[in-house]
Amino acid sequence: MLKWALIFAVIALLAGGLGFTGVAGAAAGIAKLLFFVCVAGFVLFLALGAFVGKKIAGG
Repeated sequence: MLKWALIFAVIALLAGGLGFTGVAGAAAGIAKLLFFVCVAGFVLFLALGAFVGKKIAGG
């Protein structure tokens, strides 16, 4: 998912540089959304791993 966020960010930069502001804005919005979904998933799985790890280890 982070790969797609990077791809859309590059598309936004290229489109913005060429003057396609509508496409650049849309691609930047998609890249931002994918990035924050990826970060939220990472934090969620990090927290789940910490809690489940403590239960498995017996602590």
